[in-house]
Amino acid sequence: METVRDIMTENPITIVAPATRRDVLKALVKNNITGMPVVDKEGKLLGMVSRRDIFEKPDEEQLALIMRTDIPVVHPEDSIGYAASVMMRYNRRHIVVVDDENYVIGIITPQDFLKVIVKKKINIPVEEFITKPCFPIHRCTPLPVVFKAMTLSAITAFPVVDDHGELIGIVTDRDLFEKVEIDKRMAMSELGLGDDEDAWNWEGLRNVMKLFYMVEKVNLPVVPVEEVMIRDPITVFSKAPVWEAAKIMKKNNFSQLPVRDLHDNLRAMVFDVDLVAALAGVEE
Repeated sequence: METVRDIMTENPITIVAPATRRDVLKALVKNNITGMPVVDKEGKLLGMVSRRDIFEKPDEEQLALIMRTDIPVVHPEDSIGYAASVMMRYNRRHIVVVDDENYVIGIITPQDFLKVIVKKKINIPVEEFITKPCFPIHRCTPLPVVFKAMTLSAITAFPVVDDHGELIGIVTDRDLFEKVEIDKRMAMSELGLGDDEDAWNWEGLRNVMKLFYMVEKVNLPVVPVEEVMIRDPITVFSKAPVWEAAKIMKKNNFSQLPVRDLHDNLRAMVFDVDLVAALAGVEE
């Protein structure tokens, strides 16, 4: 039987407490990640911190006041089905793996579960894993309106349709952010990261700056969404086995897919975290 040890990422990047907001941002930027476990000086788990936690508490400077302590954990010998159940129960994208003494030894994300779904060829129809309402965006919708829809719905990807309601694209929060021009030196200064540009990972900086600018109510250009959307997106049939959707997501590093019905019409969006439910409770 496969266990958590078989799918986890070993020795994940961590941050040692005590630390500051600036320390966390530096680690996220340099390693191009969105979150990491918080440990004590011995490497034992204290909590979890992500870019979302930072920007939900913009006035806090100390990591101890920013990090979450109610985080899901599993052990390396736990079953994959149990780990999937934990992710579903806590509704988090990261699960920390600890040993019997609470030392951090790994981390699991939805992408790790996708490869298991493919390997097991789980054939439950994709439509059974649709959990979120689908809100199509018209191709002429201005970007600030799209951003407002994402903010209010907490959904980070929308299908884009034409005048006849036909699917022509998909837009994610990252697509919106890519439209924002960011001055690297100014961004680093605002985050208190110093001015040595060569020391930082630019993709990581953009990753962190995304939420920073969103919190600061970034001014997106008033251009139609069709100018930034991904055209002719890959889709999945609602009756297709879930392993096919998982395979597409894994291969392309997608977090979501549009779902079409029997008549080839847009039906919904399905997300990688939704597919994790296909493994919940599976022991072998």
